[in-house]
Amino acid sequence: MDDVGRAASWAPKINKSDRPVYIAIADALAADILSGTLRAGAQLPTQRSLADTLGIDFTTVSRAYAEARRKGLIEGRVGQGTFVRRQGPGPASTMPLGLVDAGLASRMWGGIAELESTGGLDLLLRYQEPGGAPPDKAAGAVWLADRLPGLTAERVLVCPGTQGALLAVVGLLAAPGGVICCEALTYPGFKSLAAHLGIRLVAIAMDGEGLIPEALDEACREEAPKALYCTPTLHNPTTATMSLERRKAIVAVARRHGMPIIEDDAYGFLPKQAPPLLASLAPELVYYVAGLAKCVSPALRTAYLVPPNTRLVPRVAGAIRAVASISSPLTVAIATRWIQDGTAAAVLAAIRSESLIRQEIAQAILPPASFVARREGFHAWLSLPSAWTRAEFVAHLRAIGIGAVSSDAFALGAAPEAVRLSLNAPATRDELRSSLERIADLLAEHPTMPSIVV
Repeated sequence: MDDVGRAASWAPKINKSDRPVYIAIADALAADILSGTLRAGAQLPTQRSLADTLGIDFTTVSRAYAEARRKGLIEGRVGQGTFVRRQGPGPASTMPLGLVDAGLASRMWGGIAELESTGGLDLLLRYQEPGGAPPDKAAGAVWLADRLPGLTAERVLVCPGTQGALLAVVGLLAAPGGVICCEALTYPGFKSLAAHLGIRLVAIAMDGEGLIPEALDEACREEAPKALYCTPTLHNPTTATMSLERRKAIVAVARRHGMPIIEDDAYGFLPKQAPPLLASLAPELVYYVAGLAKCVSPALRTAYLVPPNTRLVPRVAGAIRAVASISSPLTVAIATRWIQDGTAAAVLAAIRSESLIRQEIAQAILPPASFVARREGFHAWLSLPSAWTRAEFVAHLRAIGIGAVSSDAFALGAAPEAVRLSLNAPATRDELRSSLERIADLLAEHPTMPSIVV
């Protein structure tokens, strides 16, 4: 029997008592798509026939299909029926669809559903405090406890995502025309933020560990910057992680010049063991930012901001109020619930496990000398052979449906001939293997050869 025939008779195995049935059906559909039981383009049974097969109400199946459509798993075609959606080369997601199994997915949705009984209309119809309500600040302190031992809830501010936190801190530290130092290759969102605020960014040279202390010291003497922005752990895009010695050297420079540090710990939760935070080494200088997008869910536009001391908390809360009013109470409530019931930790563990496997796949396929990566990170930093330019390479990849980010997106000055690969973007490991094999083949070719084939 062909794929369409198998799909048309598809009937998920669900336990009707452990969660809403429509969620169970949508989760089962996602699991079967990821396992290959249901292939892209395959036709699904009609809602009426699936309801009859499962012995449930038609509206329950209708809700299940609506949920699957919302997640981008299926699509309806007028006059034809419902089909498993074909995934095109559109924007890459941060995390693979196969990262979370049906049980963990049910746990995530269950925590959201429980908010109705615990938060009620108060959660939906009342404004919350800028910087976060006490229970949400307390949850943030719990989440950050392993990274910042001894942290109290009074120092935690809840922000509308990392970008919102950075916007508040930069606006507090630097006026238009001011200078902030950062890595020569830096987060594109920070480049956009600085341009929006009229802040001039000064590029600091990097090596395999990240920022070079001597280069930072020279820039401090010449530019008198208002702050340093950096990502010491699993730097985006180079994947560099500063050693403890390097962190101490950076802190020494900052102390010598009385320069605040904005520490972006976007990926710092991915390694099970990482060097101490700059915020631990120099708590009096560091504004620490940790978002949940990379380590729990990109749908949670929630970040925790810890200023150098409690006296600064009202000022930072005022800055948050000025730029974003408040964080979404519903989103923050989900984050708090997941932290309290252990769901966030379970998702983080799943992300770590999947990232390790995907890094092993990359190590097995890509030429060893062509890239750098870290075992628990999302990315690989790919240096191109001399025959290739980054623009040509990215264009060829796009032509075959593979996304990569050119170094231009990150560079403050001259961009190296390199691209960033997001190993967690493909929905499945098989898709990752296929993409990496095509990338490896492309690296072995001369740029003119693919053009001739096309």
